[in-house]
Amino acid sequence: MKKIKAIIFDMDGVLIDAKDWHYEALNKALGLFGMQINRYDHLVTYDGYPTQKKLDLLSMECGLPLELQPFINELKQLFTMEIVEMRCKPKFQHEYALAKLKQEGYSLAVCSNSIRGTIELMLRKANLLKYFDFYLSNQDVVKSKPDPEIYVKAIKKLGLRPEECLIIEDNEKGIKAALASKAGLLEVDTVEDVNYQNIKSRIHKLEGAKNA
Repeated sequence: MKKIKAIIFDMDGVLIDAKDWHYEALNKALGLFGMQINRYDHLVTYDGYPTQKKLDLLSMECGLPLELQPFINELKQLFTMEIVEMRCKPKFQHEYALAKLKQEGYSLAVCSNSIRGTIELMLRKANLLKYFDFYLSNQDVVKSKPDPEIYVKAIKKLGLRPEECLIIEDNEKGIKAALASKAGLLEVDTVEDVNYQNIKSRIHKLEGAKNA
């Protein structure tokens, strides 16, 4: 009897190679006010956080005026949408993997630190939206990753126990959230690692471990 019943995907860096898009969009918005985030700081400090958290850190550490935050956030989202419209394309290995998993009866969901509009647009442009039962955004939780709230909420929405779910994540903050949720974890380095073979292999290992 199948033990893993659902697969929950992070989006940026897992289904969509969008990390640089968020970096470019935020820097474009910040640049209008004479600020920038260098690539090292982005990778070490800011990567994986929602935009609002990044802006809060910039206010605390770099003196970004609080009153500019809402305007910069809005600009960042607009610039992100522009980039997604131009660059986001379907990827065969992801379409194939999701179609096969859906056919095999797995429930599929997305949990992302992005806002709802960005998630919907990226998944639609990548031709993946139709495969998912639902998606959760940073607007659906009080605490974003690395807090496990978004994964705990998704597991509850699926009506499953944590051990019946596999989470696919790529960055430190998301991995911490996944582990804290008590679900199974497939850690990937790039979107290329997210394929049917790797997902099924991890499921078999998790199910084997439970049956041992």
